Amino acid sequence: MKKFLSILLVAALTLSAFALTGCSSDKTDDTSKTDSAAETTPDTTDQTDSAASDDTASTDDSSDAADGELEPIIVGASATPHAEILEQVKDVLADEGYDLQIKIFDDYVLPNKALYDGELDANYFQHTPYLESFNASNDMDLVAAAKIHYEPFGIYGNGVTDLSELADGATIIIPADDSNETRALLLLQQEGLIKLPDDASASVGVTTLDIVDDGGYNITPVQADTVPAQLENADEGTIAVINGNYALQAGLHVEDALAIEDASGDAAQTYANVIAVRNGDENTPKIQALIKALQSDAVKTYMEETYNGAVVAIF
Repeated sequence: MKKFLSILLVAALTLSAFALTGCSSDKTDDTSKTDSAAETTPDTTDQTDSAASDDTASTDDSSDAADGELEPIIVGASATPHAEILEQVKDVLADEGYDLQIKIFDDYVLPNKALYDGELDANYFQHTPYLESFNASNDMDLVAAAKIHYEPFGIYGNGVTDLSELADGATIIIPADDSNETRALLLLQQEGLIKLPDDASASVGVTTLDIVDDGGYNITPVQADTVPAQLENADEGTIAVINGNYALQAGLHVEDALAIEDASGDAAQTYANVIAVRNGDENTPKIQALIKALQSDAVKTYMEETYNGAVVAIF
């Protein structure tokens, strides 16, 4: 009997030890889970720090934008030379608190329409006679705020090196719009190629219909911006009267012209390229700042050094 009780006691002690071992294993698993959760804490902290950093950067950017805000001046211009000249005054205007934004146009109609519609603050590509003609034809009220420069019209030849070589019946290509047609015809008369009425002038205006004597030449008006290309593709012996800016864009140089407008005449004043604005905007601070920046010695020097007589300051 004693032996049987001893066996039962050993069995009971063994079962108790096994139970205690099982409890210890459960606690170890819980600790492992806690440690695993703790390991994610640094990641969460990193994300918080990153978010805070992003917020700081955003705040800095906003502060910079606020500190650097400039009032825009949007100006439409022909690429050459007008946009190039405008580029020279960007920094000057920035110092005055203005952001000069230049929109380039390759025709003579859209920049005036964009100005009238309020898409531009000003434009810079035309002279006053063209502006007045455009106003009359389109029932607009745009005005010249300031004269900036003068571009002498030139006569260029295809296979012609001197006007004395011009053959009877040769084609002479000229710009077709009202004011530039007048200007081209006055230049042809200046060179003795045609005869106009005695009262012909820039202010009165003339067309091919007013020619008294065409000298036997085939005078052909075409869209102004196409004149250089048409001359290049014309028969040899053709000449053309080309606007200064379109001549520059085509790689033509005033020193290569067969003739240019007489700078001592009234053409320089009459055909000076202007800053145009909506009527009433001439004296606004931004327009006055633009004019002041353009009518500077630095801009005059730039014109002289860059265009070699093809663009002449008139202020």
